[in-house]
Amino acid sequence: MTEITGDFDAGGLRVGIVVSTFNELVTAGLLSGALAALAKAGAKDPTVVRVAGSFELPVVALGLARSGYDCVVALGAVVRGETDHYEHIAAQAAAGLRQVAVSTGMPVGFGVLTARRLEQAHERSQPGPGNKGAEAAEAAVRAAMALRRIRGRKGRSRVAGWRFSGRH
Repeated sequence: MTEITGDFDAGGLRVGIVVSTFNELVTAGLLSGALAALAKAGAKDPTVVRVAGSFELPVVALGLARSGYDCVVALGAVVRGETDHYEHIAAQAAAGLRQVAVSTGMPVGFGVLTARRLEQAHERSQPGPGNKGAEAAEAAVRAAMALRRIRGRKGRSRVAGWRFSGRH
């Protein structure tokens, strides 16, 4: 049996973070958690891109994928209101980020909270264990490292054409 796992080592990765400014009290905590986790993993200078809301996360994640990033962490908070808007935004953000990951082969850490109340989202964005931004960052890095092992390449991936630098 062959088993492949991805280490939590971001030292050689180009990591992008796309974060929504809507519900910023929550997303700021998610971003802090993601940055702390990436620092722990040895990430060098991750790029942070701010967008208005969770609906805009997928298109910017796609832009980062096409720009040669190895993985992206998508952070947002969608809180139920009095209309169905919450359900549409949450579903489309999730579907869009999945599409980016599958169509480009670049891992996207899903750190978009969906909550019935703002307090629930706030709890999941606090520093320490359970911070969903940190969890999304770790998931993205581990997936990127697993893909490197699967592809058998040491160099940085390039999404366009699935070409890789390094040993061929």
